[in-house]
Order: sequence, then structure tokens, then C-alpha cells
Amino acid sequence: MTVTRIGLEAGSKWVFASAVDWPGWCRRGKGEDAAVTALMDYAARYRRVAGRGFRVGAPEVIGRVAGNATTDFGAPGVPGPWDDEPLDARERSRLVGLLRSSWAAFDAAVAAAPAALPKGPRGGGRDRDDIVEHVREAERSDARKVGARVPPRTPRDEQRAAITATLLEGGAGTAWPPRYFIRRTAWHVLDHAWELEDKSR
Repeated sequence: MTVTRIGLEAGSKWVFASAVDWPGWCRRGKGEDAAVTALMDYAARYRRVAGRGFRVGAPEVIGRVAGNATTDFGAPGVPGPWDDEPLDARERSRLVGLLRSSWAAFDAAVAAAPAALPKGPRGGGRDRDDIVEHVREAERSDARKVGARVPPRTPRDEQRAAITATLLEGGAGTAWPPRYFIRRTAWHVLDHAWELEDKSR
């Protein structure tokens, strides 16, 4: 039977459920059951990113890690033991391909979004170009943790090329396991892509 392997990251406010084998497919909820339900509810939406090779199976929680302040702020912030699983060249290429697909989904959402986005009840939230810059800068900053040095204000395409080249080279001894960097980066990209899509309707 096909299963969807899930890792849980539990803070005091939020629990994140991440599909271990499908970077970017990650949602949060107020408790484990709510997080897993939210994840599975996004399967169809994630399929449009992952493509024909994507398979949804029965959810199976394979482990849990304690969250931190980042978790409670609203972002996954803790690697799990699943991020240390061996990563051969074929799997590395597959995961990087999913990261690229996440970038493509984000770019499509940006292209379709208006410059000014609806704000929350108290005026919160970013407009389109602010989201683009926020995502670019977050990636640039996090890239150092897998050995990619990207100067400030590097054009987006060049930055992505530098990151993917570093990931595919497979260097050792980085601050973050490559699996974790790809998983967290793809989550961040898709979270904002879906935000843009929702606010553009």
C-alpha cells in the first residue's frame, strides 16, 4: 500500500505536518490531527506543482520533533531525523526538481497577481512585490546554510542557479541537511505562491 510519510513539528501554538518525500507539501494546524488534515486537504493543489509522478497514499506519521519559537511564529524551523536520510544522486536530482517546480509555481502566481493585495482585518500582509523580495532574501540568507554564497541583490534567476548548483554538487558538512533546506525552502515558496493565488481571486 502506498503511504504518505509525514513528519510532525510541534510547538505550543502550531503543529506542522510535512510530507517527508515531497518538499513543499507542508501545512500547519492547531494540533497533530488538524495539521495532518490540512496537509491532506492540499494534496490536489500540490499535485499541480509536483506533476505526474506525485502519488498520495494513506498518511503515516513517521516521527515527531519539538518545535521552537519559529514554529510558534508560523514557520517550520526544526530539522527532523528524516532530513538525515541518505541522499543519492538520483534522489537529490528529484528533490531539486521539485524545488524548481515550486519556484515555477511561485513565478506563475506572481505573474497573475495584482500589485496591491487585499489586507487583513487590521491592515496586515504584504503586497505582491514585497512578497517577491521577502522570498528572494529569505532564500539568499538560508542558502549559506548549505554552502551557497549569494551576494545581496543578486538577480533572482542567478540566485536560484547558484543554489541549485550547490545542492546538486552535494558537498558535505553544511549547517543544514540538504533535504531540510529543500523542504523548508519549497514550503516557503509554495506558502507564498498559494497566498498570492488566494488573494488574487
